[in-house]
Amino acid sequence: MPPTHFSQSSKPPSGRYLSFAEREEIAILRAQGQGVRAIARQLDRPPCTISRELRRNAATRSGALDYRATTAQWHADRSARRPKPAKLAINPILRDYVQDRLAGMIASPDGAPLVGPKVVWKGRRAVHRQNRRWATAWSPEQIARRLRFDFPEDETMRISHEAIYQALYVQGRGALRRELTACLRTGRALRMPRARTRRQGRTFISPEIMISQRPVEAADRAVPGHWEGDLIVGLGSSAIGTLVERTTRFTLLLHLPRMTSHGQEARVKNGPALAGHGAEAVRDAITRTIITLPEQLRRSLTWDQGAELAQHARLKIDAGVQVYFCDPHSPWQRGTNENTNGLLRQYFPKGTDLSAHNANDLEAVALALNTRPRKTLGWKTPAETLDEFLRVSHTNSVATTG
Repeated sequence: MPPTHFSQSSKPPSGRYLSFAEREEIAILRAQGQGVRAIARQLDRPPCTISRELRRNAATRSGALDYRATTAQWHADRSARRPKPAKLAINPILRDYVQDRLAGMIASPDGAPLVGPKVVWKGRRAVHRQNRRWATAWSPEQIARRLRFDFPEDETMRISHEAIYQALYVQGRGALRRELTACLRTGRALRMPRARTRRQGRTFISPEIMISQRPVEAADRAVPGHWEGDLIVGLGSSAIGTLVERTTRFTLLLHLPRMTSHGQEARVKNGPALAGHGAEAVRDAITRTIITLPEQLRRSLTWDQGAELAQHARLKIDAGVQVYFCDPHSPWQRGTNENTNGLLRQYFPKGTDLSAHNANDLEAVALALNTRPRKTLGWKTPAETLDEFLRVSHTNSVATTG
């Protein structure tokens, strides 16, 4: 059968796929005894592309893998035809295997099945902090990889993890019931667009203020004055700001009361943050708190990429502290703050309304943490360690001026 490139009406292949001319070149170089990597270098293609082409599209009529360009093009065109029947739709054994690993019932050690909470699928993402369906809940990648162990000789029992995702999410390829998406780790009823996963960090963050540019003295905790900050969030979008000094572990809490119109007016897009922890409110709270500290204790502040610190440039002017931002999804870069937030949850548990606590309450909790002995400080308290630094700093300054 002649290759499709001879047809005037055929659509030219994109650069992503091998062309007929490239396949002719592969056949010539292969006949000359060239290896896969040598052919890849001459065609400027990855070696895996050449290896896959020789394996998939070679002629097999003679009993050996004999590569010919016309035959390879015919194989490629046949594989590219759409729509193709879904593997899970035409292979019931494979479909049952996938469904059982994805949504099968779990069992106790003695083999008795456990039903778990009764959850009705509503066509939406699984709700945080509510019961979810109990299932074996293998991920599509775990299922796809395990098939090679369970059926090493059966090539019909093969499927990619992407094919499983498409069977769950893509209408028209739904060999699996849509409600089985609730058994995935995320519980999403809709897939997250790939472009969203590639989205870079916040637009208000420039490379000059990333954590990689933070002074070395902040990383090794040699000099006090470098802070880490974050918000802990509670019920109804209530929040408390936290500031922790890296060297002494001294903690400051920011009171972020809700605006008076919260709960009375509908939230307006790009309007004021009625919950009380918008960029302006957080900036003012940090400035009020940190401006009371001596200048040598206002060296830097490290924050995650939350929008609540979008006004960091104004904060630097008002409070005299340089702000740095962590990399996206990297909480370990603020490990001291994350650890302190865990200690604070003893006083402000998740799922509770944090707006019920006034500024005096926050000062009392901060005092409790700052007067608690810490192993990392040699069983001194953060308050004692900070006072000692200030005394030494004052003595040195007096000796220098004298």
